Amino acid sequence: MKKTSNRLADGREIVYYDTRDDAVREAVDQRPLDPAAPGATVSEIRFDPLLAEWSAVTAHRQSRTYHPPADECPLCPSRSGRFTEIPERDYEVAVFENRFPSFAGEPGATRADGPQGLFAHRPGAGRCEVVCFTADHQASFADLTERQARLVLDAWTDRTAQLSQLPGVAQVFCFENRGEEIGVTLGHPHGQIYAYPFTTPRTARMMRSAAEHRERTGGRNLFDDVVDAELADGSRVVLAGSHWIAFVPHAARWPYEVHLYPRRRVPDLTALDEAERAEFPGVYLALLRGFDRIFGPGEPPTPYIAGWHQAPVAAAGARGEREEFALHLELFTVRRAPGKLKFLAGSESGMNVFINDVPPEAAAQRLREAASE
Repeated sequence: MKKTSNRLADGREIVYYDTRDDAVREAVDQRPLDPAAPGATVSEIRFDPLLAEWSAVTAHRQSRTYHPPADECPLCPSRSGRFTEIPERDYEVAVFENRFPSFAGEPGATRADGPQGLFAHRPGAGRCEVVCFTADHQASFADLTERQARLVLDAWTDRTAQLSQLPGVAQVFCFENRGEEIGVTLGHPHGQIYAYPFTTPRTARMMRSAAEHRERTGGRNLFDDVVDAELADGSRVVLAGSHWIAFVPHAARWPYEVHLYPRRRVPDLTALDEAERAEFPGVYLALLRGFDRIFGPGEPPTPYIAGWHQAPVAAAGARGEREEFALHLELFTVRRAPGKLKFLAGSESGMNVFINDVPPEAAAQRLREAASE
Protein backbone atom coordinates (compact mmCIF):
# COMPACT_ATOMS: atom_id res chain seq x y z
CA MET A 1 0.00 0.00 0.00
CA LYS A 2 1.24 3.49 -0.90
CA LYS A 3 0.02 6.46 1.13
CA THR A 4 0.17 10.05 -0.14
CA SER A 5 -0.89 13.06 1.94
CA ASN A 6 -1.81 16.40 0.31
CA ARG A 7 -3.79 19.51 1.23
CA LEU A 8 -7.05 20.86 -0.20
CA ALA A 9 -7.48 24.54 -1.06
CA ASP A 10 -8.82 25.45 2.39
CA GLY A 11 -6.07 23.58 4.24
CA ARG A 12 -7.87 20.31 5.00
CA GLU A 13 -5.85 17.13 4.63
CA ILE A 14 -6.54 14.57 1.90
CA VAL A 15 -4.83 11.17 1.94
CA TYR A 16 -4.69 8.78 -1.03
CA TYR A 17 -4.22 5.03 -0.63
CA ASP A 18 -3.01 3.05 -3.63
CA THR A 19 -2.20 -0.59 -4.30
CA ARG A 20 0.58 0.45 -6.70
CA ASP A 21 3.86 1.79 -5.31
CA ASP A 22 4.39 3.92 -8.42
CA ALA A 23 1.10 5.82 -8.09
CA VAL A 24 1.63 9.60 -8.24
CA ARG A 25 -0.83 11.93 -6.49
CA GLU A 26 0.19 15.54 -7.11
CA ALA A 27 -2.99 17.23 -8.37
CA VAL A 28 -3.67 20.64 -6.82
CA ASP A 29 -7.11 21.64 -5.57
CA GLN A 30 -8.05 24.52 -7.91
CA ARG A 31 -11.23 25.57 -6.16
CA PRO A 32 -11.34 29.15 -4.82
CA LEU A 33 -11.80 28.09 -1.19
CA ASP A 34 -10.69 30.37 1.61
CA PRO A 35 -8.78 28.85 4.51
CA ALA A 36 -11.16 27.90 7.29
CA ALA A 37 -11.50 30.89 9.62
CA PRO A 38 -10.91 30.32 13.34
CA GLY A 39 -14.20 29.46 14.98
CA ALA A 40 -16.00 28.81 11.66
CA THR A 41 -16.38 25.15 12.60
CA VAL A 42 -17.72 25.11 16.14
CA SER A 43 -18.61 21.85 17.82
CA GLU A 44 -19.64 21.66 21.44
CA ILE A 45 -20.39 18.59 23.50
CA ARG A 46 -22.88 18.74 26.34
CA PHE A 47 -23.33 16.27 29.19
CA ASP A 48 -26.73 14.79 30.09
CA PRO A 49 -26.66 14.24 33.87
CA LEU A 50 -29.66 11.89 33.79
CA LEU A 51 -28.17 9.49 31.25
CA ALA A 52 -24.51 10.28 31.98
CA GLU A 53 -23.91 10.67 28.24
CA TRP A 54 -22.40 13.30 25.99
CA SER A 55 -24.09 14.67 22.85
CA ALA A 56 -22.81 17.14 20.27
CA VAL A 57 -24.21 20.49 19.13
CA THR A 58 -22.99 21.47 15.63
CA ALA A 59 -24.90 24.38 14.11
CA HIS A 60 -22.49 24.69 11.15
CA ARG A 61 -23.64 21.32 9.77
CA GLN A 62 -27.01 22.77 8.75
CA SER A 63 -25.40 24.04 5.54
CA ARG A 64 -23.77 20.75 4.47
CA THR A 65 -24.24 19.40 0.95
CA TYR A 66 -27.63 17.72 0.51
CA HIS A 67 -28.55 15.32 -2.34
CA PRO A 68 -26.61 16.97 -5.19
CA PRO A 69 -27.21 15.76 -8.77
CA ALA A 70 -24.90 12.93 -9.84
CA ASP A 71 -23.00 15.26 -12.20
CA GLU A 72 -22.25 17.56 -9.23
CA CYS A 73 -21.11 14.87 -6.81
CA PRO A 74 -18.34 16.27 -4.58
CA LEU A 75 -16.82 12.80 -4.07
CA CYS A 76 -16.16 11.97 -7.73
CA PRO A 77 -12.73 12.74 -9.19
CA SER A 78 -12.12 16.22 -10.62
CA ARG A 79 -12.53 16.10 -14.39
CA SER A 80 -13.04 18.43 -17.36
CA GLY A 81 -12.95 21.64 -15.37
CA ARG A 82 -15.36 20.36 -12.69
CA PHE A 83 -13.51 20.48 -9.40
CA THR A 84 -14.53 18.36 -6.43
CA GLU A 85 -13.21 17.36 -3.02
CA ILE A 86 -10.88 14.94 -4.85
CA PRO A 87 -8.40 16.94 -7.01
CA GLU A 88 -7.10 13.83 -8.84
CA ARG A 89 -8.62 12.66 -12.13
CA ASP A 90 -8.86 9.15 -10.69
CA TYR A 91 -8.16 7.40 -7.39
CA GLU A 92 -8.42 4.06 -5.59
CA VAL A 93 -9.22 5.09 -2.01
CA ALA A 94 -9.24 8.69 -0.83
CA VAL A 95 -9.72 9.98 2.72
CA PHE A 96 -10.16 13.66 3.57
CA GLU A 97 -11.19 15.84 6.46
CA ASN A 98 -14.93 16.45 6.42
CA ARG A 99 -15.85 19.98 5.38
CA PHE A 100 -18.75 19.88 7.84
CA PRO A 101 -17.39 17.89 10.79
CA SER A 102 -19.34 16.86 13.88
CA PHE A 103 -16.11 17.02 15.90
CA ALA A 104 -13.12 19.27 15.20
CA GLY A 105 -10.40 21.29 16.82
CA GLU A 106 -8.39 21.07 19.98
CA PRO A 107 -9.60 19.81 23.37
CA GLY A 108 -10.60 22.29 26.05
CA ALA A 109 -11.60 22.36 29.69
CA THR A 110 -15.04 21.24 30.83
CA ARG A 111 -17.24 24.01 32.22
CA ALA A 112 -20.07 23.22 34.60
CA ASP A 113 -22.66 26.00 34.50
CA GLY A 114 -26.10 26.41 36.05
CA PRO A 115 -27.42 25.36 39.46
CA GLN A 116 -25.29 22.58 40.98
CA GLY A 117 -23.14 22.69 37.86
CA LEU A 118 -25.61 20.50 35.94
CA PHE A 119 -24.95 22.12 32.55
CA ALA A 120 -21.52 20.67 31.79
CA HIS A 121 -20.01 21.35 28.37
CA ARG A 122 -16.71 21.60 26.54
CA PRO A 123 -15.36 21.94 22.98
CA GLY A 124 -16.25 19.05 20.68
CA ALA A 125 -12.63 18.29 19.88
CA GLY A 126 -11.71 15.50 17.51
CA ARG A 127 -11.77 14.90 13.79
CA CYS A 128 -14.19 13.62 11.17
CA GLU A 129 -13.08 12.15 7.86
CA VAL A 130 -14.77 10.96 4.67
CA VAL A 131 -13.56 7.68 3.14
CA CYS A 132 -14.23 7.28 -0.59
CA PHE A 133 -14.07 3.56 -1.41
CA THR A 134 -13.83 3.94 -5.20
CA ALA A 135 -13.90 6.58 -7.92
CA ASP A 136 -16.89 4.82 -9.54
CA HIS A 137 -20.00 6.80 -8.61
CA GLN A 138 -22.37 3.97 -9.58
CA ALA A 139 -20.64 1.26 -7.53
CA SER A 140 -21.13 0.14 -3.95
CA PHE A 141 -18.81 -1.54 -1.46
CA ALA A 142 -20.26 -4.90 -2.51
CA ASP A 143 -19.04 -4.25 -6.07
CA LEU A 144 -15.40 -3.97 -5.02
CA THR A 145 -12.90 -6.70 -5.73
CA GLU A 146 -11.20 -8.41 -2.82
CA ARG A 147 -8.05 -6.44 -3.59
CA GLN A 148 -9.99 -3.16 -3.42
CA ALA A 149 -11.73 -4.18 -0.20
CA ARG A 150 -8.35 -5.04 1.34
CA LEU A 151 -7.12 -1.55 0.47
CA VAL A 152 -10.11 -0.04 2.29
CA LEU A 153 -9.32 -2.22 5.32
CA ASP A 154 -5.72 -0.98 5.22
CA ALA A 155 -6.94 2.62 5.00
CA TRP A 156 -9.30 2.12 7.99
CA THR A 157 -6.39 0.64 9.92
CA ASP A 158 -4.02 3.47 9.10
CA ARG A 159 -6.59 6.13 9.95
CA THR A 160 -7.37 4.39 13.26
CA ALA A 161 -3.67 4.48 14.14
CA GLN A 162 -3.27 8.13 13.12
CA LEU A 163 -6.44 9.49 14.71
CA SER A 164 -5.82 7.61 17.96
CA GLN A 165 -2.75 9.81 18.46
CA LEU A 166 -4.60 13.13 18.26
CA PRO A 167 -4.92 15.13 21.50
CA GLY A 168 -8.25 14.58 23.21
CA VAL A 169 -9.40 11.66 21.04
CA ALA A 170 -10.91 8.83 23.11
CA GLN A 171 -12.35 6.49 20.46
CA VAL A 172 -12.23 5.94 16.67
CA PHE A 173 -15.29 4.72 14.79
CA CYS A 174 -15.10 3.71 11.10
CA PHE A 175 -18.54 3.29 9.54
CA GLU A 176 -20.62 3.33 6.37
CA ASN A 177 -24.19 4.52 5.88
CA ARG A 178 -25.77 3.33 2.62
CA GLY A 179 -29.14 4.31 1.21
CA GLU A 180 -31.44 7.29 1.42
CA GLU A 181 -33.58 5.32 3.91
CA ILE A 182 -30.63 5.54 6.30
CA GLY A 183 -30.30 9.29 5.76
CA VAL A 184 -27.43 9.31 3.26
CA THR A 185 -27.20 12.65 1.43
CA LEU A 186 -24.36 11.78 -0.98
CA GLY A 187 -24.89 8.80 -3.28
CA HIS A 188 -21.21 8.12 -4.04
CA PRO A 189 -19.92 4.96 -2.28
CA HIS A 190 -18.23 6.27 0.85
CA GLY A 191 -18.01 5.93 4.59
CA GLN A 192 -16.88 8.10 7.46
CA ILE A 193 -14.56 8.02 10.43
CA TYR A 194 -15.33 9.80 13.69
CA ALA A 195 -12.60 10.46 16.24
CA TYR A 196 -14.68 11.12 19.35
CA PRO A 197 -13.59 13.22 22.35
CA PHE A 198 -15.23 10.71 24.70
CA THR A 199 -15.91 6.98 24.91
CA THR A 200 -19.26 6.44 23.23
CA PRO A 201 -22.20 5.31 25.40
CA ARG A 202 -22.58 2.00 23.55
CA THR A 203 -18.93 1.08 24.04
CA ALA A 204 -18.94 2.17 27.67
CA ARG A 205 -21.97 -0.03 28.28
CA MET A 206 -20.31 -3.04 26.63
CA MET A 207 -17.21 -2.52 28.74
CA ARG A 208 -19.27 -2.38 31.94
CA SER A 209 -21.04 -5.59 30.96
CA ALA A 210 -17.69 -7.25 30.25
CA ALA A 211 -16.34 -6.17 33.66
CA GLU A 212 -19.43 -7.52 35.44
CA HIS A 213 -19.17 -10.81 33.54
CA ARG A 214 -15.50 -11.12 34.43
CA GLU A 215 -16.28 -10.56 38.10
CA ARG A 216 -19.23 -12.98 38.06
CA THR A 217 -17.40 -15.81 36.24
CA GLY A 218 -14.02 -15.61 37.92
CA GLY A 219 -12.17 -13.90 35.07
CA ARG A 220 -13.87 -15.08 31.86
CA ASN A 221 -14.16 -12.72 28.89
CA LEU A 222 -17.71 -11.82 27.84
CA PHE A 223 -16.93 -11.32 24.14
CA ASP A 224 -15.14 -14.68 23.92
CA ASP A 225 -18.01 -16.41 25.67
CA VAL A 226 -20.62 -14.84 23.37
CA VAL A 227 -18.74 -15.91 20.22
CA ASP A 228 -18.20 -19.41 21.59
CA ALA A 229 -21.87 -19.70 22.56
CA GLU A 230 -23.05 -18.63 19.10
CA LEU A 231 -20.70 -21.13 17.47
CA ALA A 232 -21.90 -23.92 19.77
CA ASP A 233 -25.56 -23.12 19.11
CA GLY A 234 -25.03 -22.68 15.37
CA SER A 235 -28.57 -21.63 14.47
CA ARG A 236 -27.64 -17.99 14.00
CA VAL A 237 -24.22 -18.43 12.37
CA VAL A 238 -24.20 -16.92 8.86
CA LEU A 239 -20.59 -17.42 7.76
CA ALA A 240 -17.63 -19.09 9.43
CA GLY A 241 -14.12 -18.70 8.04
CA SER A 242 -10.75 -19.75 9.38
CA HIS A 243 -10.25 -16.36 11.03
CA TRP A 244 -13.68 -14.67 11.06
CA ILE A 245 -17.15 -15.61 12.30
CA ALA A 246 -20.41 -13.85 11.36
CA PHE A 247 -23.67 -14.41 13.21
CA VAL A 248 -27.03 -12.83 13.93
CA PRO A 249 -26.97 -12.01 17.66
CA HIS A 250 -29.36 -13.87 19.96
CA ALA A 251 -31.10 -10.62 20.94
CA ALA A 252 -30.87 -8.83 17.58
CA ARG A 253 -32.56 -5.45 17.58
CA TRP A 254 -32.79 -4.93 13.81
CA PRO A 255 -34.72 -7.09 11.29
CA TYR A 256 -31.48 -8.26 9.66
CA GLU A 257 -28.38 -7.72 11.78
CA VAL A 258 -24.99 -9.45 11.60
CA HIS A 259 -22.00 -9.19 13.90
CA LEU A 260 -18.62 -10.07 12.39
CA TYR A 261 -15.79 -11.01 14.79
CA PRO A 262 -12.23 -12.17 14.27
CA ARG A 263 -11.90 -15.53 16.04
CA ARG A 264 -8.86 -14.17 17.87
CA ARG A 265 -9.83 -11.37 20.25
CA VAL A 266 -8.08 -8.08 19.44
CA PRO A 267 -8.96 -4.56 20.65
CA ASP A 268 -8.89 -2.70 17.32
CA LEU A 269 -8.06 -2.84 13.63
CA THR A 270 -4.37 -2.15 14.18
CA ALA A 271 -4.00 -5.45 16.08
CA LEU A 272 -5.20 -7.73 13.24
CA ASP A 273 -2.53 -10.02 11.82
CA GLU A 274 -1.87 -10.68 8.14
CA ALA A 275 -3.92 -13.89 7.99
CA GLU A 276 -6.95 -12.09 9.43
CA ARG A 277 -6.51 -9.18 7.02
CA ALA A 278 -6.18 -11.51 4.05
CA GLU A 279 -9.42 -13.39 4.80
CA PHE A 280 -11.54 -10.36 5.72
CA PRO A 281 -12.34 -9.07 2.18
CA GLY A 282 -13.88 -12.34 0.99
CA VAL A 283 -15.99 -12.78 4.13
CA TYR A 284 -17.19 -9.17 4.24
CA LEU A 285 -18.02 -8.99 0.53
CA ALA A 286 -20.03 -12.22 0.82
CA LEU A 287 -22.04 -10.65 3.66
CA LEU A 288 -22.68 -7.40 1.77
CA ARG A 289 -23.67 -9.20 -1.42
CA GLY A 290 -25.96 -11.42 0.64
CA PHE A 291 -27.56 -8.34 2.16
CA ASP A 292 -28.42 -7.12 -1.33
CA ARG A 293 -30.19 -10.43 -2.04
CA ILE A 294 -32.19 -10.72 1.19
CA PHE A 295 -35.45 -9.50 -0.27
CA GLY A 296 -35.26 -11.25 -3.61
CA PRO A 297 -34.65 -10.21 -7.24
CA GLY A 298 -36.00 -6.88 -8.42
CA GLU A 299 -35.70 -5.21 -5.04
CA PRO A 300 -33.56 -2.07 -4.75
CA PRO A 301 -30.20 -2.29 -2.97
CA THR A 302 -30.59 -2.94 0.75
CA PRO A 303 -29.96 0.15 2.89
CA TYR A 304 -27.59 -0.56 5.74
CA ILE A 305 -25.25 0.75 8.41
CA ALA A 306 -21.91 -1.01 8.97
CA GLY A 307 -19.55 0.07 11.72
CA TRP A 308 -16.36 -1.10 13.41
CA HIS A 309 -16.59 -1.26 17.20
CA GLN A 310 -13.10 -0.67 18.56
CA ALA A 311 -11.73 -0.32 22.07
CA PRO A 312 -11.16 3.21 23.36
CA VAL A 313 -7.66 4.47 22.65
CA ALA A 314 -4.93 3.69 25.17
CA ALA A 315 -5.00 7.19 26.66
CA ALA A 316 -8.73 6.91 27.40
CA GLY A 317 -8.61 3.99 29.82
CA ALA A 318 -6.59 1.33 31.55
CA ARG A 319 -4.68 -1.10 29.28
CA GLY A 320 -6.46 -4.05 30.86
CA GLU A 321 -9.85 -2.67 29.81
CA ARG A 322 -8.65 -2.24 26.20
CA GLU A 323 -7.39 -5.80 26.04
CA GLU A 324 -10.73 -7.11 27.34
CA PHE A 325 -12.63 -5.46 24.47
CA ALA A 326 -13.19 -7.35 21.22
CA LEU A 327 -13.03 -5.65 17.85
CA HIS A 328 -16.10 -6.45 15.77
CA LEU A 329 -18.18 -5.07 12.93
CA GLU A 330 -21.94 -4.65 13.22
CA LEU A 331 -23.98 -4.63 10.01
CA PHE A 332 -27.74 -4.05 9.92
CA THR A 333 -30.58 -2.81 7.76
CA VAL A 334 -33.69 -0.79 8.54
CA ARG A 335 -35.66 -2.70 5.86
CA ARG A 336 -37.79 -5.46 7.40
CA ALA A 337 -39.61 -6.67 4.27
CA PRO A 338 -39.91 -5.64 0.61
CA GLY A 339 -41.16 -2.07 0.59
CA LYS A 340 -41.33 -1.89 4.40
CA LEU A 341 -38.98 -0.15 6.81
CA LYS A 342 -38.31 -0.61 10.50
CA PHE A 343 -39.03 2.78 12.07
CA LEU A 344 -37.67 3.71 15.47
CA ALA A 345 -40.97 4.77 16.98
CA GLY A 346 -42.19 5.18 20.56
CA SER A 347 -40.62 2.20 22.29
CA GLU A 348 -37.30 2.31 20.44
CA SER A 349 -36.78 6.09 20.32
CA GLY A 350 -38.52 6.93 23.56
CA MET A 351 -37.33 4.10 25.82
CA ASN A 352 -34.52 2.39 23.85
CA VAL A 353 -36.46 -0.90 23.94
CA PHE A 354 -36.27 -2.51 20.50
CA ILE A 355 -39.07 -4.70 19.15
CA ASN A 356 -37.92 -6.97 16.32
CA ASP A 357 -40.46 -8.42 13.88
CA VAL A 358 -38.00 -10.93 12.39
CA PRO A 359 -36.83 -13.81 14.65
CA PRO A 360 -33.01 -13.86 14.66
CA GLU A 361 -32.94 -17.55 13.68
CA ALA A 362 -35.14 -16.85 10.64
CA ALA A 363 -32.96 -13.87 9.70
CA ALA A 364 -29.82 -16.01 9.94
CA GLN A 365 -31.35 -18.71 7.73
CA ARG A 366 -32.29 -16.15 5.06
CA LEU A 367 -28.85 -14.53 5.24
CA ARG A 368 -27.11 -17.91 4.86
CA GLU A 369 -29.19 -18.57 1.77
CA ALA A 370 -28.59 -15.11 0.33
CA ALA A 371 -24.84 -15.24 0.97
CA SER A 372 -24.56 -18.50 -0.97
CA GLU A 373 -26.78 -17.56 -3.95
